Amino acid sequence: MKQKFLGCFSRRERWGLSRRGWLALLALALLVFFLGLHRVHPFLAPTQRAETKVLVMEGWIHEYAVRAVVAEFQTGHYEKIYTTGGPVIGTDGATNVFNTSASVGAERLVSAGVPADKVQMVPAHVVGRDRTFNSARALRDWFRAHGETATTINVVTEDVHARRTWLLFQRAFGDGLKVGVVAIPNPDYEPAHWWRYSEGVREILGESIAYGYAKFIFSPEPEAPQVP
Repeated sequence: MKQKFLGCFSRRERWGLSRRGWLALLALALLVFFLGLHRVHPFLAPTQRAETKVLVMEGWIHEYAVRAVVAEFQTGHYEKIYTTGGPVIGTDGATNVFNTSASVGAERLVSAGVPADKVQMVPAHVVGRDRTFNSARALRDWFRAHGETATTINVVTEDVHARRTWLLFQRAFGDGLKVGVVAIPNPDYEPAHWWRYSEGVREILGESIAYGYAKFIFSPEPEAPQVP
């Protein structure tokens, strides 16, 4: 090390990347990027069923997913299907249970051929943020109030929303109940090449951000103490 001007400046040897080093770093970055392209969709849209007779459907899902839920209900030999969801978007937070996604979803299931006595809507009444978690919490409270003794459930939802739904339902129920998940693929884009479709890009980017929020930032609001 060399010093000049009474030690105010110094010159020392420093290691840095060579041209070959920069090329290797670029190659590694590209490898990580392309691996991410192919693995992000399976990560966000998992299907991992639990052994159960109880099926849960998020009421907001689209018609193609409702048809898949009916098939899941029939082939999985479930005994009951619950629909969840809060006030329908655009209803200004109406509290009427028939203006909720849970109600709409239940009606669509019955119209698609599921016996009405096998369908139970469980509406949530929280408006605005954290709709998935509050819908899961409403279902948990309904189970407690009606003596539902299920220890496992399977939740069906759309495509890349599944990872976040799985996380939030399990968080709402806690360790006392195991949550499985079934992701229904979105027919508007090819999952293996989602980056080629505007719909795929919007879904992946939006749900990646939403999952990161749910995993690392989201903190449930404290519940009111239960009256004995």
